[in-house]
Amino acid sequence: MGRHSLPDEYGTADIESPPRARRRAMAIATVLVLGVAAGTAGAVRGGLLSFGDSCDGNTVHLKVVASPDIAPALRSAAAYVRDKDVTSDGNCMEIRVTAREAYEVAAALKAGKDQPDYQVWVPDSDLWVERTTGGAATSVMTAGNIASSPIGVAMVPSAAESLGFPKKTYTWAELTGAAMQDEKLRLGAADPARSATGLLALTKLGASAKKADPDGDTQVAAMAKVLSQRTADSDSQALETLARDSSGTEEGNPRRNQALFLSEQAAFTYNSSADGGDSLDLFYPKDGSPQLDHPFTMVDETRLTTDESRAALRFMTLLGEDAGQRILTEHGFRTDEDTASEELVTEAGGRSPQPYAEAPAEDPDEKDLQETLGMWTITVQSARLTTVVDASGSMAEIVPGRGQSRMEVTKASLLQALAQFTPEDEIGLWEFSTHLDGVRDYRELVPTERLGDSKGNGTQRDKLSAAFAALQPVQGGATGRLYDTTLAAYEAAASSYVDGKFNALVILTDGVNQDPGSISRSQLISKLQRLADPKRPVPLIAIAVGPEADEKELQAIATATGGSGHRVTDPSQIHAVILKAIMEAGSQG
Repeated sequence: MGRHSLPDEYGTADIESPPRARRRAMAIATVLVLGVAAGTAGAVRGGLLSFGDSCDGNTVHLKVVASPDIAPALRSAAAYVRDKDVTSDGNCMEIRVTAREAYEVAAALKAGKDQPDYQVWVPDSDLWVERTTGGAATSVMTAGNIASSPIGVAMVPSAAESLGFPKKTYTWAELTGAAMQDEKLRLGAADPARSATGLLALTKLGASAKKADPDGDTQVAAMAKVLSQRTADSDSQALETLARDSSGTEEGNPRRNQALFLSEQAAFTYNSSADGGDSLDLFYPKDGSPQLDHPFTMVDETRLTTDESRAALRFMTLLGEDAGQRILTEHGFRTDEDTASEELVTEAGGRSPQPYAEAPAEDPDEKDLQETLGMWTITVQSARLTTVVDASGSMAEIVPGRGQSRMEVTKASLLQALAQFTPEDEIGLWEFSTHLDGVRDYRELVPTERLGDSKGNGTQRDKLSAAFAALQPVQGGATGRLYDTTLAAYEAAASSYVDGKFNALVILTDGVNQDPGSISRSQLISKLQRLADPKRPVPLIAIAVGPEADEKELQAIATATGGSGHRVTDPSQIHAVILKAIMEAGSQG
């Protein structure tokens, strides 16, 4: 395969070009932006929808920050605006488009520390917009989605042929599994923590595996562990890992990948620059392709002038017109989710009977995405977790609507979480209730050790699974010295800190401190603050189970260590909460 000369945007430079709305009606987008501009009623009376036919000499300057994949198209659209004298209410428009990775923009907007110098943000996926909410985040408003691109598995021709391309079709789990069974067929991806393509593909893979096998979690964790050894920081860097040609030197190079999770548009761009060499083939899994949806997002709209808001709307509507759609299609994007251009698909490497024309997969919900990110975090960086479980009598209470006790549901959720961890991870277990071990209200059941270590006739994982399953509420037992237990467990976790691992303490309780002889909350927080070491972080993940536990108190205690407090109304949610907390703590560290 010949060398591919990719656009600068797939490296470090800025880019530009235009796009077209797909899922959300442009009429809705218009109403939203009109409301920002000057009030909907006033805008309609003022004839805002008549943008003007000629430029009167005044110029509105717009700065657009966009993901590297769509920035070239947006810059082409900006050039069209300039060359064709497209105006907004008689004003000329000067549009500058800068390429920037979406995860970087989302992090900056969420922090809310700096005032953005741009008015519009076009990331490659709505999931980045969701990441900006909460706290001191800069406000953003999605006016519509301007282009889409389904995600599949792209392969060099020799690899695709070995899997029966194009005639053979696979689900996500089947295709990924088949690729990983062959040691010579190396599958790579962009980091799911930084790439929407990587995250959506991995999330869909998880759903596919779970549907095919009740133990799919374990399968996906194993696949993710292998995949984590072959990830790149961004989609553009992932493309650089592909074998450069079909020579034995390139395809036999252990650092080169033969397959990637990739969007149709990225494959289109890669193949378009193939310099006459072999192009990628693109599998479209038959259980549905997730897609990038490119939301057109107004940034801190309250600070925009009326002219800026109107110009932004004009630019977006242009992308829905024939000229804008043509530009988007020329850059490999779909402009209508109900149809797929045969020419586009062919250039991207798709062939019949691959199901490229099927409806896109349903968008994953936030819970699925958080679980995937949590799983990825603990897969990429081995974890060292000590879990402390409340064994007080109240854990015997029945969970409404489930017919099982809090303890039974908690154990099942912990076992489900355990399946996500690899043999390199270290997990331990404590329990607490009044007077469990003499005068102490806590005891260690399983030391925190590597899950793959041999223990008698089994492994640490087997020993821990048995200990989880054996947990029982202490009849008549109270929550006891929650504060003392927390301090003792934290001291143990901090003193046994292991470099190179994600160290954390997880405490689950359905009550509050009930022993007047224990230290006070203020004393506990003070001691935790002194123990917490930013250079050796051990965040406390505190989970309040049921209505009696005090979430605010747990949050205050956890914050002292750089950790977080959470509430679950149903213990079956513990699994997802632990993974979410690990992901959040891991992203901060």
